[in-house]
Amino acid sequence: ESSKTFAKTLMKKVGVHTAKFDTFSDYASALDYLHTNPFSSPGFVIKADGLAAGKGVFVCDGIGSAVDALRRTLLDCEFSEAGGRVVIEERLVGRELSVMAFCDGSHIVLMPAARDHKRIGAGDTGPNTGGMGAYAPVPDASPELMIRIKRTVMQPVVDEMRDRGTPYVGVLYAGLIINDSKNSGIEPIHTLEFNCRFGDPETQVVLPLLDSDIVPVMLACLDATLDRASIWWKPAAAATVVIAAAGYPGHYENGLAIEGLDQATPEVMVFHAGTKTTATGIVTSGGRVVSMTATSATLEGALDLAYSGVRNIHFSGMQYRGDIGRVSNASQKVHETST
Repeated sequence: ESSKTFAKTLMKKVGVHTAKFDTFSDYASALDYLHTNPFSSPGFVIKADGLAAGKGVFVCDGIGSAVDALRRTLLDCEFSEAGGRVVIEERLVGRELSVMAFCDGSHIVLMPAARDHKRIGAGDTGPNTGGMGAYAPVPDASPELMIRIKRTVMQPVVDEMRDRGTPYVGVLYAGLIINDSKNSGIEPIHTLEFNCRFGDPETQVVLPLLDSDIVPVMLACLDATLDRASIWWKPAAAATVVIAAAGYPGHYENGLAIEGLDQATPEVMVFHAGTKTTATGIVTSGGRVVSMTATSATLEGALDLAYSGVRNIHFSGMQYRGDIGRVSNASQKVHETST
């Protein structure tokens, strides 16, 4: 997670499909590479190599915005050390999917797939964020697709880490893009990124669906007995809506009083992300301030409950998306990795 170059190189070695790429630390060399038009698609994705708080990725429609992303990253040092090296990728088109797995160094158990909405604006428009909302499970993540994700993405990476003498134990997160197949009927799976943790905000809709005690699962990961663990999931749906500060993912103001937190109903879970307790009450202290999460028998029911929770919250300039879980597949066909 702290080096996209490391992840991309590892994926290339073990045969995990990912976007075509190259890495650069020098602005002039990166600029020359862009102008050679190395990919068949017109768009580019520019990524700061290191961790950049969800803001180090630029999805570029053409050469102009890609050059600007290189300037901000390598010349203006907008992301400090995290941007000392960049990855330049081809821009992929397809349906985004987030899949997390429990890992014990050899065995893995997938969690239900989730879908995150990373763009700030309705209809998946505007700049990338750390995530404006999510839902799980994802209807188009069929059991057959999940088996393929385990076999062709997650297991090869875990096997390679074990064979290197550095077994991966914990939660592995894969950000994926699924391409519609017009010929074979088998949808190609490309991996956009890995996180070495529970992913946010996907975890807020995945863990509420867990119908087993998580502590024995964690212990099974530590004891390398995950293949014998019993892990059950509720036959339900979950949705979360992020409430963000005005200006996010750019500059935003902190210290704004938040009203309505005490009005949350038992059906809605409130996750604090950018808040702080003061003598006068809870105030904003970050770009993504709180998330409202709910579960229900159906996705529509979970969304209705989550948005009912959103309507109770008030602070100056607050913003949120009104289309979480309701964006059509057509508008989701964009490469939008965030970290």
